[in-house]
Amino acid sequence: MPNIFDFPPSLPNKELFETLASTDNILVERIISTGQTTPSRQWYDQDRDEWVMLLQGKAILAYVDGSQIRLKAGDYLLIPAHQKHRVVYTSSEPPCIWLAIHANLAK
Repeated sequence: MPNIFDFPPSLPNKELFETLASTDNILVERIISTGQTTPSRQWYDQDRDEWVMLLQGKAILAYVDGSQIRLKAGDYLLIPAHQKHRVVYTSSEPPCIWLAIHANLAK
């Protein structure tokens, strides 16, 4: 039985994206971060809304307007489609475990 908190035998030196479920309209994924951030001056600008929950660890998201959101285990938020954002911090001890749902949710 899969468990969201189980890690692979060895974590790569990059974020790990695992698709848990997917259709044409929705993507559910687990992301494991171990200190990775979005490269400077790069922004995510996604076509679909992203509902994300941080299940473990700590992280900071930044928006193009300069605002930031600090996340701890259990925190979640909805990032609307085309809301430019980036990850500026993820903890490595413990690693961050994210649950992300990409869909047209805000409509």
